[in-house]
Amino acid sequence: MRFETLREARWIFAVVIVLTALSAILVPWLWILGVLFIFYVFYFFRDPDRTAPADPRAVVAAADGLVADITEILEPEVTKTTMRRVAIFLSVFDVHTNRAPIEGEVIYSQHYVGKFLDARHPDATKLNEYQTWGFKNERVTLVVRQITGAIARRIVGWSRVGDKLAKGERFGMIRFGSRTEVYLPLDATVTVKIGDRVKGGETIIAELS
Repeated sequence: MRFETLREARWIFAVVIVLTALSAILVPWLWILGVLFIFYVFYFFRDPDRTAPADPRAVVAAADGLVADITEILEPEVTKTTMRRVAIFLSVFDVHTNRAPIEGEVIYSQHYVGKFLDARHPDATKLNEYQTWGFKNERVTLVVRQITGAIARRIVGWSRVGDKLAKGERFGMIRFGSRTEVYLPLDATVTVKIGDRVKGGETIIAELS
């Protein structure tokens, strides 16, 4: 377990432990459910090390999960151009750490409040609470958007504008099911398809021209 990731669960652990202790006194068999949930929280906040590919043209997934959407769309915040969006849906069983898709500098980070629709809802990307990140190196500028879901209601950012990150390095996480989008230039070659499972910081989702 990585301490910085596990630390995000400190209040969850505190509440569950107290409730488990009370249930053991009031309704003895319920403590089993509490213990199982404690194990699940440990499982959810797991944060395995990943090895990113060395190829400078390779763009890696920013999150673990299922490729839910690949489409061309206007990116209105950072590049303000039409880009190709690869959206990844994270279930409550996926690793929720987010990782830099390229090596480069964080040039943009902005949080927006919004709704908490299911992350698979077609309007989630427009209406839900989210945070946008811009990553830039000498080759390209990419955009990553962390989007909350019906259960995931907390976006965590560990990096700041001006930070220089290695490809695959952790920059934040979303708690309990969500959606992470990577915006690519149109001349990049997408190497995944809808329905593919990807690993953040490891799976190549595109190759730059």
